Amino acid sequence: MDTSVASNPVVVAVLNQKGGVGKTTSVVNVGAGLALAGRRVLLVDLDPQGHLGLHLGVDPDPAAPSAYDVLVDPTTRIDDALMKDVRPGLDVLPSTVDLAGAEVELTNAADPHGQLAAKIAAAERKWDVVILDCPPSLGHLTMNALVAAHEVFVPMQAHFLALQGVGRLLETVGRVVRSVNQQLQVTGIILCMHEKQTTLGREIESDLEQFLESTRDSGEPWSHCRVLRPAIRRNIKLAEAPSFGQSIFDYAPTCPGAVDYRRLAESLSRDWINAGKLSAPPQVHASVEVKPNPFAATPTDVVEPDGIEAKNPSTEAHGQD
Repeated sequence: MDTSVASNPVVVAVLNQKGGVGKTTSVVNVGAGLALAGRRVLLVDLDPQGHLGLHLGVDPDPAAPSAYDVLVDPTTRIDDALMKDVRPGLDVLPSTVDLAGAEVELTNAADPHGQLAAKIAAAERKWDVVILDCPPSLGHLTMNALVAAHEVFVPMQAHFLALQGVGRLLETVGRVVRSVNQQLQVTGIILCMHEKQTTLGREIESDLEQFLESTRDSGEPWSHCRVLRPAIRRNIKLAEAPSFGQSIFDYAPTCPGAVDYRRLAESLSRDWINAGKLSAPPQVHASVEVKPNPFAATPTDVVEPDGIEAKNPSTEAHGQD
């Protein structure tokens, strides 16, 4: 058993019912940033699309146990299904297409929403932080995440419709808290693809902060929620990195997106230390050369100066997962 980290990790569910808002991008890069800062981190892919694994360039063996088996088979441990140290300090519990079937199979389970929490608690391998990448729906998979989690982070873009969606999402989490996990708190909004230089970006950010401030004494599970800093600036490198099977720290470690996610990970680590949830990290994991991923795209030789945004119709239109 790994005894170098705390026995009770911080468990964070990253959730938004809208796709393309930077959810998986944030899971991967916050997790990778925490690992680079010396934390032991587990990323759990609860989305049957399996984008988390693709983003990191890992190719799960279809015959090996995965998140599906962990959730539906009482005898499968998380330790049996792990892809260990896909980066130094970073483990992945991968998803496969079978995970979509778990929605049906969990319906008949004695405790359909408590499977993941029990498996995390029983794992022999230990982590400082566990980050759960939720699917964009409120089914059994997301409910397992919300029962297991202590905190919820909501990634969003700074535009009007996204702001309306966050309000509905907070109401949904409130119902979950009242029914199955009274300890769960929505603690952070991650502004992704943010354009603070625009009037709209500034106005939405201000409206969001005013809304959160108005709930401070409400007693709701988001009454301590805040906009996490820094916001993640729109950066073409963040949209390109998944196609090369790399985190932003592997792909473009000095670009604005890497700077923002590294600072965000360091800020979260400090907050958890100050709250007594984490101890100081014993070591900082050195960045290592990433092995070529045969399933990834081939990088071009074009180098963009830091802070200069290339225009790519595909990634600009679809944003980040």
